[in-house]
Amino acid sequence: MTAPLFAPGAFRLTPQEADLTARAREFGTRILAPRAARWDREASFPAENYADMHREGWLGICIPAAEGGMGADFRAYCLVAAEFGRFCGATALTWNMHVCSTLWSGPLTDDLEMEAETRATHRARRSAHYAGILGQGLIYSQPFSEGGAAAAGGVAFGTTARRVPGGFLVNGRKIFASLSGHAHRYGILATEAREGQNASRRDTLYLAVPADAPGVSVTGDWDPLGMRGTVSRTLVFEDVFVAEAAALMPAGLYFQAASRWPHMFLTLSPTYMGLAQAAYDFCVRYLRGEQPGTPPVKRRQYPTKQIAVAQMHVMLEQTKAIWFQAITEAGPDPSKEGVMRAYAAQYSVMENANAIATLALRTCGGQAMLKSLALERIYRDSRCGALMLPWTAELCLDRLGRDALYERGETDT
Repeated sequence: MTAPLFAPGAFRLTPQEADLTARAREFGTRILAPRAARWDREASFPAENYADMHREGWLGICIPAAEGGMGADFRAYCLVAAEFGRFCGATALTWNMHVCSTLWSGPLTDDLEMEAETRATHRARRSAHYAGILGQGLIYSQPFSEGGAAAAGGVAFGTTARRVPGGFLVNGRKIFASLSGHAHRYGILATEAREGQNASRRDTLYLAVPADAPGVSVTGDWDPLGMRGTVSRTLVFEDVFVAEAAALMPAGLYFQAASRWPHMFLTLSPTYMGLAQAAYDFCVRYLRGEQPGTPPVKRRQYPTKQIAVAQMHVMLEQTKAIWFQAITEAGPDPSKEGVMRAYAAQYSVMENANAIATLALRTCGGQAMLKSLALERIYRDSRCGALMLPWTAELCLDRLGRDALYERGETDT
């Protein structure tokens, strides 16, 4: 089996983290890697992987142990997701959308402020969601994007939820909605529509919309450059009734979470941390003549190859170091420096994953471009990370530059 992405001793992993990551590598080797090329080739959803994840408990990784899950916290989840990303980027990325429904409604929400009665209601509701995941294998998604600034936190979401007896009527659309047509619940962010009031980010609701509810439809084709198995088509909601009990967070909690727990938006990065490691691993195996599917010819003796591997190794270690620090610091009310480090970690992972894959392609040569080998897919998948909201590479740079030069409330006027 492959070596750990983060060695338990060197990174002082907890016994739970060491156990979960070891199990993740075994699962990735046995289940994810052999099927990855198929999902990419067909641009089809990895449904078989999800059936296996349900059987082996991975759908409940962040569900509390007291409720039948694995009880992983934020860092433990990120480490496992990075291991999954080494073997199948599309599965790891869509699994993140599912897991965040339990991570955000579970450990993250437990850190936030709410009235005792509200907390009790929330815990009863989330237990019902957790029971469906663990018992029936229900898959959740987390569509953000709408084609504007809402997913980046700039304005209120255009998708609206209007209160009606017993729940809400939801209207709107989400683009690049991963798991479209395959999730059982769409965990959407919508703005509560209030009569006579302007839309406000403070009124964001987090609702689990049943995929089979009347008024839900999936439109458009899906034939992208990379991450093809995510099947991120467009979701449309037309007067969709959603029961109030379907809420994944109490009203107002999402805005509090986004303000006080910003590392919640770092969870796309583990997949790309895994892809960075996968690109490096492929290159080393190839140059040593040990890559399955290629002739056992050693190419490691050439100085130019050795220098390229050294460059990849340095970039990989730099990326791992800042990313591990960022996920370790994750929690409520981080310092300004901690948030900036999270932006820097996100940017580093998303850009360096593709930079390492690019250098690996050049170093391995023409064979690496063949679709019969994994590196070509890793290269295409790794290019997608820098584009993903809410923390795209551009937004991370913009916020880092601003926060380095301005304190809160400062202006030049």
